[in-house]
Amino acid sequence: MTESGSGAADDSAASAELRRAIAFLGWDVTAARVVDLGYRVGVAVGLVVTVVGGVVAGAVAAGPAGLAAAVGGIHAVHRAPVWLASLRRTRALGAAPGLVGRLVLRMRLDPSTERAVEFAARTGDGPLAAALSRHERGSADGPTSGLQAFAREWRPWFPAIDRAAALVRTAATAPPERRGRCLDRALDATLSGTTDRLAEFVGAVRGPVSALYAFGVLLPLALIALLPAGAAAGVAVGPGIVAGLYLVALPGGLMAASAWLLSRRPVAFPPPRIGRDHPDVPNRRGRAVLVGCALGAVAAVVAARAVAPWAWPVAGVGVGVGSALFALAQPRRAVLSDVREIERGLPDAMTVIGGDVAEGVAVETAVANAGERLDGATGGVFERAGRRSDTLRVGVREAFLGRGGPAATIPSPRLRGAIALLAVAAREGRPAGDVLLELADQLESLRDLERDARRQLATVTGTLSNTAAVFAPLVGGATVALATGIDAAAVGSLGAGAAAGADALGGGLSASGGAAATGAGTAASGGGATGGGTLSVPVLGRIVGTYVLLLAALLTGLATGLERGFDRTLVAYRVGIALPTATATFLVAFAGAGLLF
Repeated sequence: MTESGSGAADDSAASAELRRAIAFLGWDVTAARVVDLGYRVGVAVGLVVTVVGGVVAGAVAAGPAGLAAAVGGIHAVHRAPVWLASLRRTRALGAAPGLVGRLVLRMRLDPSTERAVEFAARTGDGPLAAALSRHERGSADGPTSGLQAFAREWRPWFPAIDRAAALVRTAATAPPERRGRCLDRALDATLSGTTDRLAEFVGAVRGPVSALYAFGVLLPLALIALLPAGAAAGVAVGPGIVAGLYLVALPGGLMAASAWLLSRRPVAFPPPRIGRDHPDVPNRRGRAVLVGCALGAVAAVVAARAVAPWAWPVAGVGVGVGSALFALAQPRRAVLSDVREIERGLPDAMTVIGGDVAEGVAVETAVANAGERLDGATGGVFERAGRRSDTLRVGVREAFLGRGGPAATIPSPRLRGAIALLAVAAREGRPAGDVLLELADQLESLRDLERDARRQLATVTGTLSNTAAVFAPLVGGATVALATGIDAAAVGSLGAGAAAGADALGGGLSASGGAAATGAGTAASGGGATGGGTLSVPVLGRIVGTYVLLLAALLTGLATGLERGFDRTLVAYRVGIALPTATATFLVAFAGAGLLF
């Protein structure tokens, strides 16, 4: 009892936002534990940065850098659960139109809020359906369906769902002639609320993305060419400072800005999750590592011989890591493509089945008819389901989702929701035909909603993707080549100065003139050592190349997260393409620009 009371007291010291985030994520840890971990991590990070900063930049810069790192580490750990909960809510709210749509369809068959809530929760997937199911079970012994409590829980993050729930409850007691209008308005409220929030987000995100692009990409790349020139002029910049800026500070800032932008996205439409147990996703981790190592080694050898000796680590890491990610994510990406193809044909399938059922055809026969009339992946699924139903004499749900069924391994919530409604229609008979036709319209509306959302974000995500894979590597490679030309010109001018001093001495000048010439040559030679030894072009090239690869990964991940939600399969697949592309662009730009400078 004492430990429990102490834990409760400690938890009360944490912010309500942190406690709510941990509860939503379902973590088996207290908020006080997270707060304590944050302080420990902050102290450790601060000590490490202080020691490294003292070695690289001196004691003057080590103290502020260590303090900033400690504060940043504490804040990052304390905010991490809140950020993760925000991402999960964003993914969850993308399912809101589908959930309300299932409520509406079930209410059209039977104006019972309790049955509609049970159906929508049972046929859904994710936190939104889980929350509805929890409230439905909690109100099982009471006079309500739990829909109002569910809407109250999610109102702060998606106000439209509260309005939709109120209209669904109103439809349950409305006369039949007004019930359809209430249900239509409930679905329209959810769709329009999603569209409006996305439009507001797109308008608000343009400014931060432009600032991130200017201060995180354009300005740092433009400053690279000044480093050798500054060193030649006597302004020495050590490689430790440059590496700390381009490999730690700037990527860390970009990562924090990306996390902030992703947490502000109100709604996302992520693809279905594809688990490791999927039969079409073999365990290819070992093969992916081998592919990455082999291709990375080949790229390193080619870069060292054809571009520059210093370029082999950049080429090896960029091509190797990218190839490994691509090989690892490609099977899941193929499954995802199949799922999308099946979902694209669902509206047509529901139209065919709904028309047949409305004319009095049995649902099982209508499913078989849809399989015969439709082409592509969707037609194949329904054809096999119709054949199983006729051969095994099983119901609709068993025909699709039973052992060995054509939809058993397809991770599509929309397909499973449609199958559940088909099972209900098999019991209701002819009146369910119009509801199935309305389901076809709903599926088409949801697809249009996702397409419009991606179109609204295309200007932002397109710029980020192109910058990650092409623009930033192109500018980085050309800038390193320019720095190489500046460094060579500086070394040439210094050599000329030293030769002039030697000629002056050999010509029998006065002692004072010889001393002056010797001093000039020595000073020039010292400047060359500062420019070349302090931050040589090979070191600069590797730093910039690594920075370009980090940009490719971070900006591609941000673009994917803004467009589709932070889905690991899509992020790994696109980063796997972006890294080799950025590597090749960087090296080709360096080699091509080197011919000009």
